[in-house]
Amino acid sequence: MNDLGKLAAKLVEIDESGAGQRLDNYLLRHLKGAPKSLIYRIIRSGEVRVNKGRADAADRLNLGDLVRVPPIRLGAAPDTPAVAPAGAVRAAGEIPVLYEDEALLALNKPAGVAVHGGSGLKYGVIEAMRAARPQAKFLELVHRLDRDTSGVLLLAKKRAALVALHEMLREGKTDKRYLVLVKGVWPHEAKHHVRIALHKYLTAEGERRVSATDPEDEGGQEAHTIFTLQKRHADASLLEAQLKTGRTHQIRVHLAASGFPILGDDKYGDFELNKRLQKSGLKRMFLHAAKISFAHPVTGERMRIEAPLPEECVRYLESL
Repeated sequence: MNDLGKLAAKLVEIDESGAGQRLDNYLLRHLKGAPKSLIYRIIRSGEVRVNKGRADAADRLNLGDLVRVPPIRLGAAPDTPAVAPAGAVRAAGEIPVLYEDEALLALNKPAGVAVHGGSGLKYGVIEAMRAARPQAKFLELVHRLDRDTSGVLLLAKKRAALVALHEMLREGKTDKRYLVLVKGVWPHEAKHHVRIALHKYLTAEGERRVSATDPEDEGGQEAHTIFTLQKRHADASLLEAQLKTGRTHQIRVHLAASGFPILGDDKYGDFELNKRLQKSGLKRMFLHAAKISFAHPVTGERMRIEAPLPEECVRYLESL
């Protein structure tokens, strides 16, 4: 019998730190060092159970849920807490804080920084912030931003705030606006609605990808983005994107499927153009979470949090 055969599955009760998290994100945090491909495989196979039943990777965990975690050989024990190195603590201190109170923390996330560890990354924004604030009893991501997207990122400092904000996101009660520079001359003068269903899948390497699909196809999810022209250039257009749904890579795939890929997008963009852009000074994807509006989860006050366009994006626009 191998070492794993001697180990028993663990039942973990979800506390405030895990409540509201997606199952896959919770396991990535709980099973330190496990690759995403393994996490998704043990969920699909039914080795992971929530309250004795099968669960989907995107299912949200509730306070008191019992999660069956199968034995997995890792470099560190599953219960070993993540310790971000000193560099992560310094990095956390360099991320601008846009707003903070007793329930919320809004950051201006730089491009190139992941929101959490996984897929070979030991830590991301959330792990670095926890390391920089060891006194914080609760600190969780409210939503995600792609690694190469900059801008407003919300963290909850109370479970009640996290639950309330997740409910607002599900019910479309938040208003998220992005600035994006695309290839080509945008032909629409007024607001342009794009409704293209999206299908999520994993590559052989375990990376998430999204494709445009028919909403009637199995796995297709309805997605809606509103694009508004901000400025046309000779061969590029600056747009504002308003999310009406919050699907993975929604803006990126909607624009690529419409024939206007985002400049610098290494997954869905124009790869030859991206190589030329790097030589001319644009070394990132031009997608920025510029502002978000919502009702404060505790006071009910209407909040509007904005993040200025990064200097590298401003410089590139000026070069046009």
